[in-house]
Amino acid sequence: MSRVTAAIQKAKDAGRGAFIGYLPVGFPDLQTSIQAAITLAENGADIIELGPPYSDPVMDGPVIQEATQTALANGFKMRDLFTAVREITAATDVPVVVMSYWNPVMQYGVDRYADDLLAAGGSGLITPDITPEAAGEWISASERTGLDRIFLAAPTSTDERLDLVVKSSTGFIYTVSTMGITGERAELDQAARALVGRLRAYGAVNACVGIGISTADQIADVVEYADGAIVGTALVRALRDGGLDALADVAKTLAAGTPSAVRSHEN
Repeated sequence: MSRVTAAIQKAKDAGRGAFIGYLPVGFPDLQTSIQAAITLAENGADIIELGPPYSDPVMDGPVIQEATQTALANGFKMRDLFTAVREITAATDVPVVVMSYWNPVMQYGVDRYADDLLAAGGSGLITPDITPEAAGEWISASERTGLDRIFLAAPTSTDERLDLVVKSSTGFIYTVSTMGITGERAELDQAARALVGRLRAYGAVNACVGIGISTADQIADVVEYADGAIVGTALVRALRDGGLDALADVAKTLAAGTPSAVRSHEN
């Protein structure tokens, strides 16, 4: 059982869903971003998701784009990602996964990237813009290193694609709540619930929902049918506007939404 799978299972055993918190590496600067990730771990996050800044972030909403562009302007380099993972995993047992667009991984070298991520203490990689059938080199590298490979499933995915994503993913499946870019939304798309149901039909064990989740109530809704909730924009906004103290407060509030009435009843 991978560390990511174990973290989700630990949450399930406690009668709740997993809280996965996203932060960009290097925002507002490298050391603060490292401390921010540790702050998440100390305030309820079950899994930390780190996003290395990228010059063409097709999936990122305005708050995250602003943060990643600030990090790039401040001189972020790929080696900073591995430095951050190393320092975070030295300070906490919460598993760290990286969410990266595929081009930087290819430029770095897939096997080198996997080896350096593993050596730094990382647990896996989320790849939002590459599909399993195009990811043969990464699948081989992840099998060799034991890193989790986390693919995305969207409401528009065909049944054939969902079957392939379920068979190809480890750790969890990143279940896109609604079409579009990341950001806070007043109401989550009901398509997320239907999508998780479709994934279950193909044997998905861990489906975690992301995009648009920003409140404890939304997390509570999501973990009634999914295994975890992924939050990014609300955390980045808190860090931007109020620093580490504000981030800690928001993380605690969000973590309070993870107990599942359904799971508590089942337990």
